[in-house]
Amino acid sequence: MMFKQITIIGFGLIGSSIARAVKKNDLAKKIICGDVSQEVCNTVSSLGLADVAITDLAVSVKGSDLVILCVPVGKMGGVAEKIANDLKENAIVSDVGSVKKEVIAQLQPVLPNTVHLVPGHPIAGTEFSGPEHGFAELFEGRWCILTPQEHTELKAVEKMTLFWEACGSNIEIMESGHHDLVLGITSHLPHLIAYTIVGTANDLEDDIKSEVIKFSASGFRDFTRIAASNPTMWRDVFLNNKEAVLEVLQRFSEDLSGLQKAIRKGDGDYLYQHFSDTRAIRRAIVDAGQAEPEEIKVLNKKS
Repeated sequence: MMFKQITIIGFGLIGSSIARAVKKNDLAKKIICGDVSQEVCNTVSSLGLADVAITDLAVSVKGSDLVILCVPVGKMGGVAEKIANDLKENAIVSDVGSVKKEVIAQLQPVLPNTVHLVPGHPIAGTEFSGPEHGFAELFEGRWCILTPQEHTELKAVEKMTLFWEACGSNIEIMESGHHDLVLGITSHLPHLIAYTIVGTANDLEDDIKSEVIKFSASGFRDFTRIAASNPTMWRDVFLNNKEAVLEVLQRFSEDLSGLQKAIRKGDGDYLYQHFSDTRAIRRAIVDAGQAEPEEIKVLNKKS
């Protein structure tokens, strides 16, 4: 057993999936749910996801060897302030936010120097939220990026590496700013594009919009799946990763302008070459085993 007691603060899709993975792999003797929503705590209790479910976040971390923050990026600092005085000495504090540089900036000044901060980001998820939608297999075969600082104790990093490996993840250690740029391209920009495209469809006249919904092809369906993600979480992601998102958005805008010119000029060679080049990325994703959505992966495992 890796930990005596783990506190997970925020029991949405990711938090509840971590709890399920901890139970499945026997990684902790006791799991504590900390969530400010009494309704969520009630659901967690009814599903048997934690030994204790409590809305008092400070109380929830007492005695825990590991505390994982699974709340929107914009709330990380506020949660840290609430729990700072009650953290166990030498406890590890981690998170699952998809922005790392700003999370560290929020957490580091608030947390006592008697605990070890090991920021993390499991790159896994679905468009669903809430404790009832989590599943233990969510992290299997997916990457979890850890972004410890230079002064972080190696033993704490090693323990979090072993923890995520036990949940089925592959581990990568990365500098926080580099993480934010990479995820700006692979995750944040696609979500921004999806929200924009679905928003454009939503602004169409009612008769056209109904036909768009009725005759949705796979491309648009994929965009609607992405755009159905938690709006609070993604609002905070974009507000807390401005620099990286704006940089990749500028690059995307330039590439989009190039495609507009090619279409306007009827430059088929340019279009063909561009589409041929980008196919290689899809092949690389498939070869890396990252092409299968999490929910399909679980259905295949059950069948």
